[in-house]
Amino acid sequence: MKRTLPMILILVVAIVALAIVNLLIGSIKIPVADICRILLGDSSESEIWQNIIWKARLPQVLTAIVAGAGLAVSGLQMQTVFCNPLAGPSVLGISNGSALGVAFVVLLSGKIGGVALSRLGYLGDAAMSVAAIIGALAVMMLIVWIAQKVKGNVTLLIIGVMIGYLANAIIGVLKFLSPEEDVKAFVVWGLGSFSRVSGDEMILFVVLMCILLPLACLLVKPMNLLLLGDRYASNLGLNIRRARTLVIVSSGILVAIVTAYCGPIMFIGLAVPHLTRAIFRTSDHRILMPATALCGAALALACNFIARMPGFEGALPVNSVTALVGAPVIAFVIFRRRKNEIGE
Repeated sequence: MKRTLPMILILVVAIVALAIVNLLIGSIKIPVADICRILLGDSSESEIWQNIIWKARLPQVLTAIVAGAGLAVSGLQMQTVFCNPLAGPSVLGISNGSALGVAFVVLLSGKIGGVALSRLGYLGDAAMSVAAIIGALAVMMLIVWIAQKVKGNVTLLIIGVMIGYLANAIIGVLKFLSPEEDVKAFVVWGLGSFSRVSGDEMILFVVLMCILLPLACLLVKPMNLLLLGDRYASNLGLNIRRARTLVIVSSGILVAIVTAYCGPIMFIGLAVPHLTRAIFRTSDHRILMPATALCGAALALACNFIARMPGFEGALPVNSVTALVGAPVIAFVIFRRRKNEIGE
């Protein structure tokens, strides 16, 4: 506990600092004092600057915070329920289900309706969000049904991977049959971005995540019991099948919502739980759950900052940055754990 509180405070300070840096970075330089006045509601500042802060940078910061937290918590849940350090939010094919839903809408819109969805502006974005949610929830319902039928986590994990491969195969066929413009729109969506969400969409996204994340924390006790092994947890009165299903549903909904609004964001859900365990040196989910959410938010803001650093035209794909940051984190944690095992 003596280590936990200071580290939590450090993470909170890091999130605030990274949020401020993200508000400062952009093609148009806005002084810190002016940003503070705009955020405090001063309407005397430049209208252009106000639009940049309120309609672009602030939504991007809030989206990165809640999306990073959601993906990190989802990854922690998957790694716990499968007792597998390589499990992540996309392990059950839920992200692939989102991609498949978007592929059907984007890649078939031009073929069937004669008008490419990428040309429909906000209507097209809303259609992609709805399609992503439907695709992810459809796969999640299938996984939950299968989880009721099979006992072993390994079997469920293999089935999830196969569903992901099947979804990718269907997407490949749709790409082959679709016009180049629609394929480009789908590829851009697949790169992931925190800048797609703005206005009422951003408010809805943040509200949904602020509801879902506390609900995920209600599963802390069964997740701690799952760490003890199925037999021991069952002896303590835990309904293993029900607990596993609830954790999978919670993780799947978090992934579905984030993917719908931001596209498939990779590596945060896989890397952050390992990073959090290394920092806090505990397996207690009462600490890990909020700490993982904070670490995920901080890492997402850091990746968003790197993607928008001065010198880059526009912004780098978020997935490229998360992989560059996440892969070294995983390698460092693995080598450090291995070193500690040898030392013991």
